[in-house]
Amino acid sequence: MLGAALPVFGSGVALAAPPALMLANIYRPRMPLADYWVSEKMDGVRGYWDGRRLWTRGGEPVAAPAWFTAGWPATPMDGELWAGRGQFTLAVSTVRQQAAPDDAWRRIRFMVFDLPAQSGNFTSRLALLNGLLSTVDTPYIRPVAQNRVANHEALMAQMHTVVRGGGEGLMLHRGDAPYRAERNDDLLKVKPHEDADARVVAHVAGQGKYAGQLGALLVELPDGRRMRIGSGFTDADRRDPPPVGSWISYRFRGTHDGGIPRFTTFLRRRPDLAG
Repeated sequence: MLGAALPVFGSGVALAAPPALMLANIYRPRMPLADYWVSEKMDGVRGYWDGRRLWTRGGEPVAAPAWFTAGWPATPMDGELWAGRGQFTLAVSTVRQQAAPDDAWRRIRFMVFDLPAQSGNFTSRLALLNGLLSTVDTPYIRPVAQNRVANHEALMAQMHTVVRGGGEGLMLHRGDAPYRAERNDDLLKVKPHEDADARVVAHVAGQGKYAGQLGALLVELPDGRRMRIGSGFTDADRRDPPPVGSWISYRFRGTHDGGIPRFTTFLRRRPDLAG
């Protein structure tokens, strides 16, 4: 029903501030690709290993079993807690529980793509990362495979191959870039559609056949601007909408002159961004 309580992650004290992580911009056709590394975009929960324990992007502790992280390097690592293609719901459900079953955790892999505390450019950090994880004898942590592409056409071909196989898209890491904890073009998303995240600030009541249910969400973008999202909801979403204060993902096609997304459609809830 409207106004439901926010979901929370596992017990424990959250970080004083969310971990300082690099965030991605969106790839634009014909951007120069010569110095970018290409990898699959893992559709899971962004994770930060501080050398001792796991945290979400929002700074909440992840209650992973001790056996899951046993033998991991005492080195900060940035990656994705991933359950496989098309298994986002399983990944979120497992990561946000205080005591998820071991069988669920055995399906999770921490797919590492960067070393945020390491100096040097991405290409040098990638070599260090691969060397570091090559000595770890556990199946639950893996480096994300990286490759190069020659041009836009090759990039699109690789993206469509991944998407046809059930993947979400690609990521681009600029090889000569340091790790900068901000949103920038050193890290880019490549997907067949545009999407973004927003925080729910109000429920707009429905009318007609949706009377007594959700009509639209009023959401706030990361830059503080607000907009409505009124389509893409299932009947279950309209009866029990994302709570005020929670985060959601939405799809869109282009932007208005002022930069507000156009033709927005609700995609899914993002409890992994809570906090």
